[in-house]
Amino acid sequence: MFYYLFSYLHSLDFTGAGVFEYITFRAAMAVFTSLIISMMFGGRIIKYLRKLQVGETVRDLGLKGQMAKQGTPTMGGLIILSAILIPTLLFAKLHNTYIWLMLISTVWLGAIGFTDDYIKVFKKDKKGLAGKFKVVGQIGIGIIAGSILFFNDQVTIKHKSFDDAGAPVVYQVQDEEGCVSEETQWVESTLTKTTIPFIKGNEFDYRWLLSWAGDKLADWSWLLYIIVVIIIVTAVSNGANMTDGLDGLAGGTSAISGLTLAIFAYLGSNIIFADFLNIMFIPNSEELVIFMGAFVGACIGFLWYNSYPAQVFMGDTGSLAIGGIIAVFALAIKKELLIPIFCGVFLIENLSVVMQVAYFKYTKKKYGEGRRIFLMAPLHHHYQKKGIHESKIVSRFWIVGIMLAVVSIITLKLR
Repeated sequence: MFYYLFSYLHSLDFTGAGVFEYITFRAAMAVFTSLIISMMFGGRIIKYLRKLQVGETVRDLGLKGQMAKQGTPTMGGLIILSAILIPTLLFAKLHNTYIWLMLISTVWLGAIGFTDDYIKVFKKDKKGLAGKFKVVGQIGIGIIAGSILFFNDQVTIKHKSFDDAGAPVVYQVQDEEGCVSEETQWVESTLTKTTIPFIKGNEFDYRWLLSWAGDKLADWSWLLYIIVVIIIVTAVSNGANMTDGLDGLAGGTSAISGLTLAIFAYLGSNIIFADFLNIMFIPNSEELVIFMGAFVGACIGFLWYNSYPAQVFMGDTGSLAIGGIIAVFALAIKKELLIPIFCGVFLIENLSVVMQVAYFKYTKKKYGEGRRIFLMAPLHHHYQKKGIHESKIVSRFWIVGIMLAVVSIITLKLR
């Protein structure tokens, strides 16, 4: 909203109003505002949750310090959601398709998580929302996101044009002063293309998966793309939910992933950087930097209360939402195949559970007794069982997350 106000003031030659034209300024303001909202109003929300007796019910799993968390307020994801939505509405261009996509995804997934927490806390049902309903909700936002990213006219991606020799096609441009310069020719690409790491050309087209069946089946690439979107959104959303087991773990790792995505969005939305790095150029996606700035600020601000010892837990209200946000955002900027790298912590946490369950069932069937790979899954509980303090586990997971983020950024040139 502020963008439109200051654009009007700028048209009246109001001094300083033009600063709102800069993405970097509005993104910085979104970060600052989300930090203020989460830190200043988070305490009031926590007090209100305590008043409602919205406390976490903890099962005794034999983990050190675990039962001390009994009764800690949950549903703190409301702090994160507020700190994302308000700055975005204040500083982003609200007519931008990408912004509306992220707003819808945030509210949708936040509502699913809130419903789950509400059933657990107020209905006293420890199981919460049935798993099938969660999946239906995730499939629903996957269909919406996939349809917008494929069918909306404002969603386009461009790549450099190359000649038969593999050299970029350039054309000469003459300015008003008669100076001639060369500019790269950009052409629109199919919306099923995405970025693939470590490969020369750096692009992968989902339509290639249907090429074996001929052109007729290739016309159904939109359906394949939506299915891919559903799988990615569901996987990352549940991955974040699985990671939310220690104070500050999910919030910190999500902030690291969010910062990585903000860098990708800024580079991909700027034709100069896209040309220099030889990556996809995604017009009109620069507003996503503002959204992700609010996201990162919200996650960091939430750590004010969620770092050890936590005064509030984000609950499914936060964890399902932040995972889904990361997935949809990565899909919007065509970086979803990099998710296993910069969201490697989520991936490892998920894999630890899958491996533990699969190995337990296999050994029980073969030997008559179930055996385990880890002392406990997800992986962070394995280290707790080994006697490592949870704050040290969280710090080390953050360090791993930072290392993975750096690796993912390096892939822009390492091919």
